[in-house]
Amino acid sequence: MSRIGKMPISIPNGVDVTLGEGNLVTVKGPKGTLSQKLSEKMTISNDNGAITITRPNDEKENRALHGLTRTLLNNMVVGVTEGYKKELDVNGVGYRVAKEGKKLTMNIGYSHPVVMEEIDGITIDVPSPNKIIINGIDKQKVGQFAAEVRGKRPPEPYKGKGIKYTDEVIRRKEGKTGVKK
Repeated sequence: MSRIGKMPISIPNGVDVTLGEGNLVTVKGPKGTLSQKLSEKMTISNDNGAITITRPNDEKENRALHGLTRTLLNNMVVGVTEGYKKELDVNGVGYRVAKEGKKLTMNIGYSHPVVMEEIDGITIDVPSPNKIIINGIDKQKVGQFAAEVRGKRPPEPYKGKGIKYTDEVIRRKEGKTGVKK
């Protein structure tokens, strides 16, 4: 049995979980509403303030879907109660970011500023010229948008310049030795 899949998901106060036809799950909470169509092979039941997911048999695909379905549902519950956040650091001489309305403007070593538009369900905060905080209720959207921002100038291994996650560790290289004998 899947260790993750068999764990029940507790529903906190103020969160409403609705199970629709075809395993369409809608989760409403204080931060917003999320809905997602989950696999129809899984049986989702809501009883006594906890959601449990069961699988029909032990086929390989059903074993994989069991843990996935539970994790997606748990991410939705956590998203509407606490939300998700990704923090990025901008390192480099002259590199800086600013927020103008709903646009993130980044000066990251190119001949032009790189501008990214805020997408639905995502909010961008720039507390300082070298820090970006991305917030949202959908874990997948927050992670994808953070990866796209980081992808504009990924950190390089020699000086560490670029955009990196705050908790990311960059493996540094030594560079050239200079004199050859």
